[in-house]
Amino acid sequence: MTNITLKQLRYFEAVAHHRHFGHAAESCAISQPALSVQIKELEQNLQTPLFDRGGRTITLTSFGVDFAPRVRAILQGVDELQDMARASKDGLMGRLRIGIIPTIGPYLLPSIITKLTQMNPALDIHVRETMTPRLISELTEGRIDTAIVALPVSESSLTEVALFDEKFMLVRPKADRDKPIPSSARLNEMKLLLLEEGHCFRDQALSFCDMQSETAREGLDASSLSTLVQMVGAGIGVTLIPEMAVAVETRSAQVAVNAFPAPEPTRRVGMIWRKTSPLASKLSEIADLIRPT
Repeated sequence: MTNITLKQLRYFEAVAHHRHFGHAAESCAISQPALSVQIKELEQNLQTPLFDRGGRTITLTSFGVDFAPRVRAILQGVDELQDMARASKDGLMGRLRIGIIPTIGPYLLPSIITKLTQMNPALDIHVRETMTPRLISELTEGRIDTAIVALPVSESSLTEVALFDEKFMLVRPKADRDKPIPSSARLNEMKLLLLEEGHCFRDQALSFCDMQSETAREGLDASSLSTLVQMVGAGIGVTLIPEMAVAVETRSAQVAVNAFPAPEPTRRVGMIWRKTSPLASKLSEIADLIRPT
């Protein structure tokens, strides 16, 4: 077994992750034929197939299933060696892979990226927006360097650093702007619009309203805060959104926004990264940069 390259291992990991040669090639910024050639050479070096190419989907062979975690460990080790070199330098340069959840990304990212690039012009920022469970998985696997999420995540392998606490705001039709603010118990009885399953913000809203997810009304959820606000503007119901989203999401909607009386619902926004990350000290500096003064 000779001539196995890191490039081939990275291409294998991309195909194993995407289960699609075209998508894997796109993620690696090469052509699909070039990627296929490298995978074929890897299989020839190993003298065994890694993928079952029959049918509509790409699946790992039994050997490929055992091969994949070892490849990930090798690549993560290589990445950490590069991170060690980056961490030894003044400032931060090279690639920084940041994950962020959808209920934070559109509202916080512009200021974060501006601050980071002003202080670190050589920094190449890659952003990954998805829901918390997937970010935790990708962070653990070394696919991203850090993530901005709602805390706590309670993963023993991850460092959690709080950035700030944020209020939830009530959004209701403009015609209701002078009505009393409903209590959490009253919200439970109203037509409450929520994000779809999987969003931590949905769970936080349900917790404030003391409502179980399985009892939430069907047909009243959405994939984005923007859709929720527009539904409220159309008179369909009421919703909760984080305070940072108010300026962006309500500017073109016929809605009223109100704060809740104490004890008001809040969430804690923070950064997470692997405890073993060589970039830990640099990431802590980034957290200080993001944290409001």
